[in-house]
Amino acid sequence: MTLVDNETALADRVLGGWTGRIAGNMLGKPVEQGELWTRERIDRYLRQAAALPLTDYLPQPAGDLEIALRPEWPHCVRGRIHGSCRDDDVDYAILGLDLLETHGFGFSTEQVGDLWLLRLPFLQTFTAERAAYRNLANGLKPPLTATYDNPYQEWIGALIRADIFGWTCPGVPRRAAQLARRDAVLSHTGNGVYGAMWAAALISAAFTAPTVRHAVDEALAVIPASSRLARTVRRVVSLHDTRMSWEDTLTTVAEETGGMGWIHTVPNAAVLTAGLLYGDGDFTRTITLTVRGGLDTDSNGATAGSVAGVFGGAAAIPDQWKAPLEDTVRSAVFGYDGVRISELAERTLRLAEPAARPANG
Repeated sequence: MTLVDNETALADRVLGGWTGRIAGNMLGKPVEQGELWTRERIDRYLRQAAALPLTDYLPQPAGDLEIALRPEWPHCVRGRIHGSCRDDDVDYAILGLDLLETHGFGFSTEQVGDLWLLRLPFLQTFTAERAAYRNLANGLKPPLTATYDNPYQEWIGALIRADIFGWTCPGVPRRAAQLARRDAVLSHTGNGVYGAMWAAALISAAFTAPTVRHAVDEALAVIPASSRLARTVRRVVSLHDTRMSWEDTLTTVAEETGGMGWIHTVPNAAVLTAGLLYGDGDFTRTITLTVRGGLDTDSNGATAGSVAGVFGGAAAIPDQWKAPLEDTVRSAVFGYDGVRISELAERTLRLAEPAARPANG
Protein backbone atom coordinates (compact mmCIF):
# COMPACT_ATOMS: atom_id res chain seq x y z
CA MET A 1 0.00 0.00 0.00
CA THR A 2 1.45 3.38 -0.99
CA LEU A 3 1.57 6.40 1.27
CA VAL A 4 -1.17 8.04 -0.84
CA ASP A 5 -3.35 4.97 -0.41
CA ASN A 6 -2.68 5.00 3.32
CA GLU A 7 -3.58 8.67 3.58
CA THR A 8 -6.78 8.04 1.63
CA ALA A 9 -7.75 5.21 3.97
CA LEU A 10 -6.83 7.29 7.02
CA ALA A 11 -8.95 10.18 5.76
CA ASP A 12 -11.94 7.88 5.29
CA ARG A 13 -11.56 6.48 8.79
CA VAL A 14 -11.23 9.89 10.43
CA LEU A 15 -14.33 11.05 8.57
CA GLY A 16 -16.00 7.81 9.66
CA GLY A 17 -15.21 8.64 13.28
CA TRP A 18 -16.73 12.12 13.10
CA THR A 19 -19.76 10.97 11.10
CA GLY A 20 -20.32 7.96 13.32
CA ARG A 21 -20.11 10.02 16.49
CA ILE A 22 -22.66 12.54 15.26
CA ALA A 23 -25.04 9.90 13.85
CA GLY A 24 -24.88 7.79 17.02
CA ASN A 25 -25.49 10.85 19.14
CA MET A 26 -28.53 11.82 17.07
CA LEU A 27 -29.90 8.29 17.29
CA GLY A 28 -29.76 8.23 21.08
CA LYS A 29 -30.68 11.83 21.84
CA PRO A 30 -34.52 11.56 21.94
CA VAL A 31 -34.40 8.88 24.67
CA GLU A 32 -31.56 10.31 26.75
CA GLN A 33 -33.04 9.86 30.21
CA GLY A 34 -31.85 6.58 31.64
CA GLU A 35 -34.17 6.52 34.63
CA LEU A 36 -37.19 6.80 32.33
CA TRP A 37 -36.04 5.24 29.06
CA THR A 38 -35.01 1.79 30.19
CA ARG A 39 -33.97 -0.89 27.72
CA GLU A 40 -37.44 -2.44 28.00
CA ARG A 41 -39.24 0.84 27.38
CA ILE A 42 -37.08 1.74 24.38
CA ASP A 43 -37.86 -1.62 22.76
CA ARG A 44 -41.56 -1.24 23.55
CA TYR A 45 -41.51 2.13 21.76
CA LEU A 46 -39.81 0.51 18.76
CA ARG A 47 -42.22 -2.43 18.65
CA GLN A 48 -45.22 -0.08 18.73
CA ALA A 49 -43.74 1.74 15.73
CA ALA A 50 -42.89 -1.53 13.92
CA ALA A 51 -39.25 -0.41 14.01
CA LEU A 52 -37.57 -3.59 15.28
CA PRO A 53 -35.01 -4.51 14.15
CA LEU A 54 -33.88 -0.89 14.29
CA THR A 55 -32.03 0.10 11.11
CA ASP A 56 -32.54 3.88 10.99
CA TYR A 57 -32.99 6.84 13.29
CA LEU A 58 -35.78 6.55 15.83
CA PRO A 59 -39.29 6.71 14.37
CA GLN A 60 -41.60 9.59 15.15
CA PRO A 61 -43.49 8.91 18.40
CA ALA A 62 -47.14 7.97 18.43
CA GLY A 63 -49.73 9.10 20.97
CA ASP A 64 -48.42 10.67 24.15
CA LEU A 65 -44.93 9.17 23.88
CA GLU A 66 -43.55 12.51 22.71
CA ILE A 67 -44.12 13.91 26.20
CA ALA A 68 -41.44 11.57 27.56
CA LEU A 69 -38.87 12.30 24.86
CA ARG A 70 -36.18 14.93 25.02
CA PRO A 71 -37.47 18.32 23.81
CA GLU A 72 -35.12 18.18 20.79
CA TRP A 73 -36.80 15.03 19.45
CA PRO A 74 -38.55 16.69 16.46
CA HIS A 75 -35.10 17.37 14.98
CA CYS A 76 -33.64 13.93 15.75
CA VAL A 77 -36.18 11.41 14.41
CA ARG A 78 -36.27 9.89 10.95
CA GLY A 79 -37.71 12.06 8.22
CA ARG A 80 -37.20 15.26 10.22
CA ILE A 81 -33.41 15.53 10.49
CA HIS A 82 -31.74 18.39 8.62
CA GLY A 83 -28.22 18.57 9.98
CA SER A 84 -27.20 17.55 13.47
CA CYS A 85 -28.66 18.97 16.68
CA ARG A 86 -26.38 20.75 19.13
CA ASP A 87 -25.12 18.43 21.85
CA ASP A 88 -22.28 18.41 24.35
CA ASP A 89 -21.16 15.00 23.06
CA VAL A 90 -20.19 16.73 19.81
CA ASP A 91 -19.23 20.10 21.31
CA TYR A 92 -16.37 18.51 23.25
CA ALA A 93 -14.98 16.81 20.16
CA ILE A 94 -14.94 20.20 18.45
CA LEU A 95 -13.39 21.84 21.49
CA GLY A 96 -10.72 19.13 21.60
CA LEU A 97 -9.87 19.78 17.98
CA ASP A 98 -9.51 23.49 18.72
CA LEU A 99 -7.31 22.63 21.72
CA LEU A 100 -4.88 20.56 19.63
CA GLU A 101 -4.80 23.12 16.82
CA THR A 102 -4.08 25.91 19.31
CA HIS A 103 -1.67 24.25 21.73
CA GLY A 104 -0.51 21.07 20.01
CA PHE A 105 -0.05 17.68 21.65
CA GLY A 106 1.92 19.27 24.49
CA PHE A 107 -1.15 21.03 25.87
CA SER A 108 -1.56 21.35 29.63
CA THR A 109 -4.63 20.68 31.75
CA GLU A 110 -4.66 24.38 32.61
CA GLN A 111 -4.90 25.22 28.90
CA VAL A 112 -7.92 22.91 28.58
CA GLY A 113 -9.62 24.93 31.32
CA ASP A 114 -8.68 28.24 29.72
CA LEU A 115 -10.23 27.10 26.45
CA TRP A 116 -13.48 26.11 28.18
CA LEU A 117 -13.78 29.58 29.66
CA LEU A 118 -13.02 31.17 26.29
CA ARG A 119 -15.19 29.12 23.94
CA LEU A 120 -17.79 27.12 25.90
CA PRO A 121 -20.93 28.71 27.42
CA PHE A 122 -21.36 27.80 31.10
CA LEU A 123 -25.00 26.77 30.63
CA GLN A 124 -23.98 24.21 27.99
CA THR A 125 -21.94 22.31 30.57
CA PHE A 126 -23.36 19.64 32.87
CA THR A 127 -22.50 17.63 36.00
CA ALA A 128 -18.71 17.30 36.45
CA GLU A 129 -17.93 19.77 33.68
CA ARG A 130 -20.17 22.42 35.22
CA ALA A 131 -18.59 21.89 38.63
CA ALA A 132 -15.09 22.20 37.13
CA TYR A 133 -16.10 25.26 35.09
CA ARG A 134 -17.45 26.95 38.22
CA ASN A 135 -14.24 26.12 40.05
CA LEU A 136 -12.17 27.55 37.20
CA ALA A 137 -14.21 30.76 37.22
CA ASN A 138 -13.60 31.02 40.96
CA GLY A 139 -9.85 30.82 40.43
CA LEU A 140 -9.16 27.20 41.35
CA LYS A 141 -6.48 25.25 39.45
CA PRO A 142 -6.34 21.58 38.41
CA PRO A 143 -6.53 19.05 39.96
CA LEU A 144 -8.57 20.89 42.60
CA THR A 145 -11.05 21.83 39.88
CA ALA A 146 -12.02 18.15 39.71
CA THR A 147 -12.38 17.49 43.41
CA TYR A 148 -13.82 20.61 45.03
CA ASP A 149 -17.60 20.44 45.50
CA ASN A 150 -17.93 17.95 42.63
CA PRO A 151 -20.02 14.83 43.32
CA TYR A 152 -19.83 13.76 39.64
CA GLN A 153 -16.16 12.87 39.45
CA GLU A 154 -16.73 9.36 38.05
CA TRP A 155 -19.57 10.21 35.69
CA ILE A 156 -19.32 9.88 31.92
CA GLY A 157 -18.32 13.46 31.00
CA ALA A 158 -14.59 12.88 30.52
CA LEU A 159 -15.24 9.79 28.41
CA ILE A 160 -17.30 11.78 25.90
CA ARG A 161 -14.42 14.24 25.47
CA ALA A 162 -11.89 11.57 24.47
CA ASP A 163 -12.58 10.91 20.78
CA ILE A 164 -10.29 13.58 19.37
CA PHE A 165 -7.29 11.97 21.07
CA GLY A 166 -8.08 8.62 19.47
CA TRP A 167 -8.67 10.15 16.03
CA THR A 168 -5.37 12.03 16.12
CA CYS A 169 -3.34 9.05 17.43
CA PRO A 170 -4.37 6.31 14.97
CA GLY A 171 -2.96 2.97 16.02
CA VAL A 172 -1.16 4.42 19.06
CA PRO A 173 -3.62 3.74 21.90
CA ARG A 174 -1.25 4.47 24.79
CA ARG A 175 -0.45 7.90 23.39
CA ALA A 176 -4.18 8.58 22.93
CA ALA A 177 -4.85 7.52 26.53
CA GLN A 178 -2.13 9.78 27.89
CA LEU A 179 -3.63 12.79 26.11
CA ALA A 180 -7.13 11.90 27.28
CA ARG A 181 -5.92 11.64 30.86
CA ARG A 182 -4.41 15.14 30.71
CA ASP A 183 -7.79 16.46 29.59
CA ALA A 184 -9.88 14.37 31.98
CA VAL A 185 -8.20 15.35 35.26
CA LEU A 186 -9.60 18.86 34.87
CA SER A 187 -13.00 17.54 35.97
CA HIS A 188 -12.77 13.85 36.93
CA THR A 189 -11.01 11.32 39.12
CA GLY A 190 -10.81 7.51 39.35
CA ASN A 191 -13.05 5.62 36.94
CA GLY A 192 -14.07 8.92 35.37
CA VAL A 193 -10.49 9.43 34.20
CA TYR A 194 -10.03 5.75 33.31
CA GLY A 195 -13.15 5.95 31.13
CA ALA A 196 -11.63 8.74 29.07
CA MET A 197 -8.34 6.87 28.71
CA TRP A 198 -10.17 3.68 27.73
CA ALA A 199 -12.35 5.40 25.14
CA ALA A 200 -9.43 7.24 23.54
CA ALA A 201 -7.42 4.02 23.34
CA LEU A 202 -10.41 2.12 21.96
CA ILE A 203 -10.87 4.61 19.13
CA SER A 204 -7.15 4.72 18.41
CA ALA A 205 -6.94 0.92 18.30
CA ALA A 206 -9.92 0.75 15.92
CA PHE A 207 -7.71 2.22 13.17
CA THR A 208 -5.43 -0.82 13.10
CA ALA A 209 -7.09 -3.67 15.03
CA PRO A 210 -8.19 -6.66 12.90
CA THR A 211 -11.45 -6.99 14.85
CA VAL A 212 -13.45 -4.91 17.29
CA ARG A 213 -12.65 -7.50 19.98
CA HIS A 214 -8.94 -6.81 19.45
CA ALA A 215 -9.58 -3.08 19.88
CA VAL A 216 -11.45 -3.71 23.14
CA ASP A 217 -8.55 -5.82 24.42
CA GLU A 218 -6.00 -3.15 23.48
CA ALA A 219 -8.03 -0.46 25.24
CA LEU A 220 -8.22 -2.52 28.42
CA ALA A 221 -4.43 -2.57 28.55
CA VAL A 222 -4.17 1.20 29.19
CA ILE A 223 -6.21 1.31 32.44
CA PRO A 224 -5.57 -0.34 35.82
CA ALA A 225 -6.63 -3.97 35.67
CA SER A 226 -8.03 -3.78 39.20
CA SER A 227 -10.27 -0.77 38.49
CA ARG A 228 -14.04 -1.20 38.55
CA LEU A 229 -14.13 -0.07 34.93
CA ALA A 230 -11.66 -2.72 33.74
CA ARG A 231 -13.39 -5.46 35.73
CA THR A 232 -16.78 -4.54 34.27
CA VAL A 233 -15.53 -4.40 30.69
CA ARG A 234 -13.83 -7.78 31.15
CA ARG A 235 -17.08 -9.15 32.54
CA VAL A 236 -18.96 -8.13 29.39
CA VAL A 237 -16.22 -9.67 27.25
CA SER A 238 -16.39 -12.95 29.17
CA LEU A 239 -20.19 -13.17 28.88
CA HIS A 240 -19.95 -12.47 25.15
CA ASP A 241 -17.36 -15.23 24.86
CA THR A 242 -19.81 -17.72 26.39
CA ARG A 243 -22.25 -16.84 23.56
CA MET A 244 -24.75 -15.43 26.02
CA SER A 245 -27.34 -13.27 24.25
CA TRP A 246 -26.95 -9.50 24.15
CA GLU A 247 -30.10 -9.10 26.26
CA ASP A 248 -28.95 -11.53 28.95
CA THR A 249 -25.47 -10.02 29.03
CA LEU A 250 -26.88 -6.57 29.73
CA THR A 251 -29.30 -7.92 32.33
CA THR A 252 -26.47 -9.71 34.14
CA VAL A 253 -24.13 -6.72 34.17
CA ALA A 254 -26.91 -4.29 35.11
CA GLU A 255 -27.54 -6.36 38.25
CA GLU A 256 -23.83 -6.23 39.09
CA THR A 257 -23.52 -2.45 38.58
CA GLY A 258 -26.86 -1.51 40.14
CA GLY A 259 -26.96 1.63 42.22
CA MET A 260 -24.25 3.49 40.32
CA GLY A 261 -26.69 5.70 38.43
CA TRP A 262 -27.42 6.06 34.73
CA ILE A 263 -24.68 8.64 34.04
CA HIS A 264 -21.84 6.84 35.85
CA THR A 265 -18.96 5.77 33.62
CA VAL A 266 -18.92 2.09 34.64
CA PRO A 267 -22.46 0.89 33.71
CA ASN A 268 -22.34 2.95 30.52
CA ALA A 269 -19.04 1.36 29.53
CA ALA A 270 -20.76 -2.01 29.94
CA VAL A 271 -23.57 -1.01 27.56
CA LEU A 272 -21.03 0.39 25.11
CA THR A 273 -18.81 -2.69 25.22
CA ALA A 274 -21.80 -4.96 24.63
CA GLY A 275 -22.91 -2.87 21.67
CA LEU A 276 -19.44 -3.05 20.14
CA LEU A 277 -18.94 -6.77 20.66
CA TYR A 278 -22.40 -7.90 19.57
CA GLY A 279 -22.35 -5.35 16.74
CA ASP A 280 -19.10 -6.97 15.54
CA GLY A 281 -18.00 -4.16 13.23
CA ASP A 282 -21.36 -3.61 11.55
CA PHE A 283 -22.10 0.11 11.90
CA THR A 284 -25.89 -0.07 12.04
CA ARG A 285 -26.02 -3.03 14.39
CA THR A 286 -23.41 -1.47 16.67
CA ILE A 287 -25.08 1.89 17.23
CA THR A 288 -28.63 0.53 17.39
CA LEU A 289 -27.76 -2.15 19.95
CA THR A 290 -25.85 0.41 21.99
CA VAL A 291 -28.73 2.90 22.07
CA ARG A 292 -31.26 0.15 22.78
CA GLY A 293 -29.09 -0.71 25.80
CA GLY A 294 -30.37 2.42 27.55
CA LEU A 295 -28.66 4.59 30.22
CA ASP A 296 -26.85 7.60 28.67
CA THR A 297 -28.09 6.75 25.19
CA ASP A 298 -26.78 9.71 23.22
CA SER A 299 -23.29 9.54 24.76
CA ASN A 300 -23.03 5.78 24.30
CA GLY A 301 -24.42 5.95 20.77
CA ALA A 302 -21.88 8.64 19.93
CA THR A 303 -18.88 6.70 21.19
CA ALA A 304 -20.08 3.46 19.61
CA GLY A 305 -20.57 5.30 16.33
CA SER A 306 -17.09 6.76 16.57
CA VAL A 307 -15.48 3.36 17.10
CA ALA A 308 -17.53 1.64 14.38
CA GLY A 309 -17.04 4.59 12.02
CA VAL A 310 -13.26 4.44 12.44
CA PHE A 311 -13.23 0.64 12.15
CA GLY A 312 -15.09 0.52 8.84
CA GLY A 313 -14.54 4.03 7.48
CA ALA A 314 -17.07 6.61 6.32
CA ALA A 315 -17.67 4.79 3.04
CA ALA A 316 -19.08 1.81 4.95
CA ILE A 317 -21.61 3.88 6.94
CA PRO A 318 -25.02 3.35 5.31
CA ASP A 319 -26.53 6.40 3.67
CA GLN A 320 -29.60 6.53 5.93
CA TRP A 321 -27.26 7.65 8.72
CA LYS A 322 -25.16 10.10 6.69
CA ALA A 323 -27.52 11.84 4.29
CA PRO A 324 -29.85 13.48 6.89
CA LEU A 325 -26.85 15.08 8.60
CA GLU A 326 -26.30 17.21 5.47
CA ASP A 327 -22.60 17.52 6.35
CA THR A 328 -23.53 20.13 8.96
CA VAL A 329 -22.99 20.42 12.72
CA ARG A 330 -24.78 22.71 15.17
CA SER A 331 -22.50 23.62 18.05
CA ALA A 332 -22.43 25.83 21.14
CA VAL A 333 -18.64 26.20 20.85
CA PHE A 334 -18.00 29.82 19.88
CA GLY A 335 -17.03 30.12 16.24
CA TYR A 336 -18.11 26.64 15.18
CA ASP A 337 -21.89 26.66 14.77
CA GLY A 338 -22.79 25.38 11.30
CA VAL A 339 -19.35 23.95 10.59
CA ARG A 340 -19.10 21.13 8.05
CA ILE A 341 -18.44 17.60 9.24
CA SER A 342 -16.06 17.18 6.32
CA GLU A 343 -14.11 20.27 7.41
CA LEU A 344 -13.76 18.96 10.96
CA ALA A 345 -12.49 15.65 9.58
CA GLU A 346 -9.98 17.37 7.26
CA ARG A 347 -8.61 19.46 10.11
CA THR A 348 -8.37 16.37 12.32
CA LEU A 349 -6.55 14.51 9.55
CA ARG A 350 -3.89 17.21 9.37
CA LEU A 351 -3.14 16.57 13.03
CA ALA A 352 -3.35 12.78 12.68
CA GLU A 353 -1.06 12.34 9.70
CA PRO A 354 2.27 12.86 11.50
CA ALA A 355 1.32 10.23 14.07
CA ALA A 356 0.20 7.82 11.36
CA ARG A 357 3.12 8.11 8.94
CA PRO A 358 5.76 6.25 10.98
CA ALA A 359 3.45 3.25 11.42
CA ASN A 360 2.49 3.19 7.74
CA GLY A 361 5.72 4.25 6.14
